[in-house]
Amino acid sequence: MKKEKPYDLGERTFLFALAVAKLVNKLPKTLSNIEYSKQVIKSSDSVGANYTLRRAKT
Repeated sequence: MKKEKPYDLGERTFLFALAVAKLVNKLPKTLSNIEYSKQVIKSSDSVGANYTLRRAKT
């Protein structure tokens, strides 16, 4: 049985941010959901940005 190559962490963080964005788009458009969605998207994007920045420093 052939083992699949594990995803690169940079790719996984990108896919995580993409999945969060897709989930947020499915939420009802209420005022509170809109405000919380902005924060959740920023948080999910920052994971990848922080990882990329850290890799650039090493």
